[in-house]
Amino acid sequence: MSRNLIDKFLEYLEYEKKYSKHTVAAYRRDLTDFIDYCEGEFDQDNLKEIHYNQIRSWIVMLVDQGLVNRSVNRKISSLKTFYNFLQKIGEINVNPLAKHKSLKVQKKISVPFTEKEVNEVIELLKVKDDFEGVRNRLIVELLYSTGIRRAELINIKESDINFEEKLLKVLGKRNKERFVVLLPFVMDTIRSYMKKKNELEKLEDNDYLLLTKKGVKLYETLVYRIINSYFRGVSTKVKKSPHILRHAFATHLLNKGASLYSVKELLGHSSLASTQVYTHSSLEELKQVYNKTHPRELN
Repeated sequence: MSRNLIDKFLEYLEYEKKYSKHTVAAYRRDLTDFIDYCEGEFDQDNLKEIHYNQIRSWIVMLVDQGLVNRSVNRKISSLKTFYNFLQKIGEINVNPLAKHKSLKVQKKISVPFTEKEVNEVIELLKVKDDFEGVRNRLIVELLYSTGIRRAELINIKESDINFEEKLLKVLGKRNKERFVVLLPFVMDTIRSYMKKKNELEKLEDNDYLLLTKKGVKLYETLVYRIINSYFRGVSTKVKKSPHILRHAFATHLLNKGASLYSVKELLGHSSLASTQVYTHSSLEELKQVYNKTHPRELN
């Protein structure tokens, strides 16, 4: 019975809420883990009859296993969303997690790449004129000049590029479309890359813009390795991932005076709260300017 409700819930997420398959799979894992625990610990397989004390014992077990609070909170969020769904369709009257408070999580501030670090990588990549060299430069330029996510990057199709208007159509989270501007130097790299791409012997996924040298669609771990390998040579920052380039995009725009609302739209965020996490570095820059230029500091 409960597993049927889980399947119904996952269909709701995929077809009505338009969640990605990756996200739906994560919900499935969390809910399956929970029902397995209930069956083994309480001999209970009916999730509609679960009480908060039983959920709390699961939380304690997860923490005892060494799971960090952030991961525990994500699992609980999956469970809470599931019970909200059951309440919505009339299967239960009260969500057992209605009054649950998330575990405290220490906020981690990601430090973005500097403009100098990004420019050094782009200049380094200009030296490599083969297919992979031009493709890798395009990856860096697209991530930094548009702020798109890694998943959005690998799903770009050639048909998404409007060469005349210099615009790129991006399919974001929950299938939300937005348009981002392509700067002239990025357009030049796209044209150079497409010439190299058309010279490949085999093009299995020709519709997609970014391919491997075997002609198949680019995948997320490869994008991560590319970014990490190039920035490892110019940056001492702990994190060197595609997301840090997105972070750099937002931070550098804010430092140059762009409004938070404009950056929100460019990033494809649904709320300003999501964008505000990128303001930390901007505040740090303002502090430095303030300390260097305030009349009292100059005395």
